[in-house]
Amino acid sequence: MTRVAAAQLAAGTDVADNLAACLRMIDAAASVGAELVVLPEFCNHLSWYADRAHAHRMACTAGDFFLTAIAERAARHAMLVKIGVTMARPDGRTTGTGLLFGPGGALLGESDKQILMGAENDHLDPGSADSPVVTTRLGRIGMYACMEGVIPEVARSLAARGAQLLLNSLNSFAIDEASLHIPVRAAENKVWVVAANKVGPLLPEDLLPTVAERLGVPADRLYGAGESQIVAPDGTVLAKAPATGEAIVVTDVDLTLADDKHRPDGTDLFRARRPELYRPLAHPARRRAPAGAESVSAAVVAPDAEAVRTAVAAGARLIALPELAAVPVPDVVAALRDSDAHAVLTVRDRDRHTGLLLAADGIVGRQDQLHRTERHPWLHEVGSELAVFTLPWGRLAIVVGDDALFPETFRLAAIADADVAVVCHTPAEPWEQALGLPERSAENRLNVVAAGLGPTGESTGAIHALSPDFTLWTQWRGPFTGVISHPVTTVVPPGTTCVQADIRPAEAVNRAVSRGTDLLADRPPAALANLIRELELR
Repeated sequence: MTRVAAAQLAAGTDVADNLAACLRMIDAAASVGAELVVLPEFCNHLSWYADRAHAHRMACTAGDFFLTAIAERAARHAMLVKIGVTMARPDGRTTGTGLLFGPGGALLGESDKQILMGAENDHLDPGSADSPVVTTRLGRIGMYACMEGVIPEVARSLAARGAQLLLNSLNSFAIDEASLHIPVRAAENKVWVVAANKVGPLLPEDLLPTVAERLGVPADRLYGAGESQIVAPDGTVLAKAPATGEAIVVTDVDLTLADDKHRPDGTDLFRARRPELYRPLAHPARRRAPAGAESVSAAVVAPDAEAVRTAVAAGARLIALPELAAVPVPDVVAALRDSDAHAVLTVRDRDRHTGLLLAADGIVGRQDQLHRTERHPWLHEVGSELAVFTLPWGRLAIVVGDDALFPETFRLAAIADADVAVVCHTPAEPWEQALGLPERSAENRLNVVAAGLGPTGESTGAIHALSPDFTLWTQWRGPFTGVISHPVTTVVPPGTTCVQADIRPAEAVNRAVSRGTDLLADRPPAALANLIRELELR
């Protein structure tokens, strides 16, 4: 077992004070026996500068007093220390960089942030290389930072290259970092995650009132959201700090658990990946298709034709049934009669698992499952591409069965300008519904309508609708709550016959998670390249 810690702290514009805070938290982690501690992002200086020259001037350089002190403290306690700082590079660039110091004080690895957020684009330069996997005495470690965890590629690439433990340094006011973006990276990749966020103001205190008024948010929403945490490979948060105040959280972890990538049915989720299908992800992803409807009523129903009729009568125009619903296709088509509604279900077609898009005049679309998994021993033939269907109210992708386990499936839908993804699946682990599907909605700006079956065959699922209140760079309709991208979720209680909610196809057009940062167009090329080519996995 290895004892790991996450430290949260506040950092301002006084570099000496910031260093003292970092050293204090390293000492605190050592005092509880931690062999590794993770500190937040931008520990040397607030990520707020007058201009690029100011950012470069305030950045660290190799061997300076700030980094020397961190290295010496790591050596004093014979522990690993990961810290996020800005670095002034000899070629004139300024990068946001994660540094991993070893127990002897040596620099074991560094990772330049590949995706910048908001004003970081004004002052910093993105990294051009993928984050390394560093072999240490504790195990194989990968590093990433803040915005890199709001999208899947960086963490996914590290896990695919063998990382057992991912270290995330954050500088975020968003409360859905802790509730969604941090733990999902552990669960979807079956790795450990240690994440350290900031507390305190994220910009100079004298500017807080003016900036808050300009953005239309309470000033305290521009503070670091805290809730630093340690997450197990199944997505369970084992330790979490409070939302405010300096804190250390610590727990013991068995890093070898991250070597097992199997789902309960025996599927190795990394060997089941199909990089050859993911090549379209390398293409530019600026939105081209027109916006869909402002609002459409969607329903998740039990596998019963009468439930479909109920949803149609209530005005639903998109209806999702669980996978392999035990209801004849002609009965569902009959239930759609005299309406413009569409229904989605899946069927076994010999050795294929196929999603069907149904309308009042019959089958109008097909989608084969793309990934072979062990849950269906009869599934031998898989699809060669993900289709997107144009409907009167927007663009629809169908996610069949265990394709829902792969972040790449939804990325393919998003770059093809889908507005909505219907998921017909059977979840086997709690994270799949609690974390996986909300994250697929958030990171892709997709409405997700999911119909599933529980352990005893009862209907489950959720409708994840995109909110028009998206980050601080849109006109908010309600008060800012600190949520950056989490969808508005309507959960289907187990055993419910029909649950209905509005989805918002038009909102899929807006992918600007911050000024200068697009969730799709600004995906990291280096991490994408590693994910698309065939990787030698375990």
